[in-house]
Amino acid sequence: MRTRVKICGITRVQDGVAAAAVGADAIGLVFYPNSPRYVEIEQAAEIASALPPFVTKVALFVNAPADEIELVVSQAPIDLIQFHGNESPDFCSAQGKPYIKAIRMKAGVNLHQQRELYHQSCGLLVDSYRAGVPGGTGESFNWSLIPADLSAEIILAGGLTPANVADAIRAVHPWGVDVSGGVEAAKGIKDAQTIKQLIRGVELGDRNTD
Repeated sequence: MRTRVKICGITRVQDGVAAAAVGADAIGLVFYPNSPRYVEIEQAAEIASALPPFVTKVALFVNAPADEIELVVSQAPIDLIQFHGNESPDFCSAQGKPYIKAIRMKAGVNLHQQRELYHQSCGLLVDSYRAGVPGGTGESFNWSLIPADLSAEIILAGGLTPANVADAIRAVHPWGVDVSGGVEAAKGIKDAQTIKQLIRGVELGDRNTD
C-alpha cells in the first residue's frame, strides 16, 4: 500500500502547487486564527483553485462555530474538513462535508474508543499532545501507542520530517502522514526541496514495509 501524504499549513499558492507537483495527495488550509499558518477565505480559495485535479483540499478548524465553517466551505473549494479541537461527533457529522478527526495522543487515550465515537469520520488524524496547544507542535510521540488493527484508518502527524518519516511508516503502517513544520523554511512558508525529500522518505518507508 502506498502511504498518502498531506502537506498542512499551506499559506501560499506556490507552496500548494509545489507540494502537488512532487506527489502530495492533499494540502491543508488552516482556519484557526491563533495559528501562524492561518489563512483568510480569499487566500485559501486562491490556493485551492490553483491545484491540479485529484489533490484533496482540507480545511482545518479548531472549535469553530458552524456558521464560520459554512462560510468557508461555501466560498472555497474544500473537499474535506479536519476537526482539530473538542468537536463532538454530532457536530462534525452535521457540517455537510466528509471529515477526519484529530486526536492528540497522551496517556489514557483509547484510539479504539475514539474510532467508535467518530465512526462517521473518514479516519483519525493522530497528533502529539501538548497542553493548551491544539496542534502544530513539531513534536513526535510514541508511535507504538497506535494499535496495529487501526493503522489503515490512521493519518499520522506530529514532528514528522524527511529524516524520520520512513521510520514512522515502518512502525505504524498508516494510511497517510500529515506534515507541516517538518517541511518549512519558516512558519507557514514551505520549502519545495524539503517537501520533495519528504516524499522520497515516504517512498523509502513504503518499500521497506512488510
